[in-house]
Amino acid sequence: MATPDFVLALREKIGHAPLWLSGVTAVVVRSRHSCLEVQLVRRADTGAWTPVTGIIDPGEEPAVAAEREVLEEADIVSRVDVLAWVKVLPPIRYPNGDESEYLDLVFRCGYISGEPHPADGENTAAAWFSLDALPEMSAEMVDRIRVAVEADGSTRFER
Repeated sequence: MATPDFVLALREKIGHAPLWLSGVTAVVVRSRHSCLEVQLVRRADTGAWTPVTGIIDPGEEPAVAAEREVLEEADIVSRVDVLAWVKVLPPIRYPNGDESEYLDLVFRCGYISGEPHPADGENTAAAWFSLDALPEMSAEMVDRIRVAVEADGSTRFER
């Protein structure tokens, strides 16, 4: 994942110290031939299939960040339909020693237009998958997809 300039500037000041960041997971869904599909990307850094994820820029509205990330990473135009889940992710230590923790906002997004492809170099593939034929992925990502798809207009909060 490309590191935003504002994070690089912070890292110049704080080194590898833990950094609290806000992120989005955009679960883009569409109905096709009576089947619900989800748009996924294959990350270049780990090879894992995931929904589009990204860091919210300073001052950026979270829903706008979700739509922006989908467009940047998969060349898909989408719209946020619902904030499905607000969750603090476990601390992460990156290979370079940087430490971060994320407040993740999981959005269910509706498909508007575009054909998925790895648009910005952060991913090696982008494609639609039916919910009953998802590629192998982490349980955490499957949970994000499930919560987003099942969202009824209310938001799930961890306690």
